[in-house]
Amino acid sequence: MRGRRSVGWLLVTGLVTGGMLAGCDEKGPAQKAGERVDKAIDKLTGKGPVEKAGERVDKAVDELTKK
Repeated sequence: MRGRRSVGWLLVTGLVTGGMLAGCDEKGPAQKAGERVDKAIDKLTGKGPVEKAGERVDKAVDELTKK
């Protein structure tokens, strides 16, 4: 009995999750506006300190793997 209940909950959870993901095809006005704000901020600020640090790490890894 317990095994069937677990399988049932797993099935219900999968169906609900699948339904939620299927409903996310179109971008709403708030998401579009947020993306425009993100792009504007990226243009104004350029690369942040985290991005610069990530690039330095990438270069270091490349140098280590070449040897």
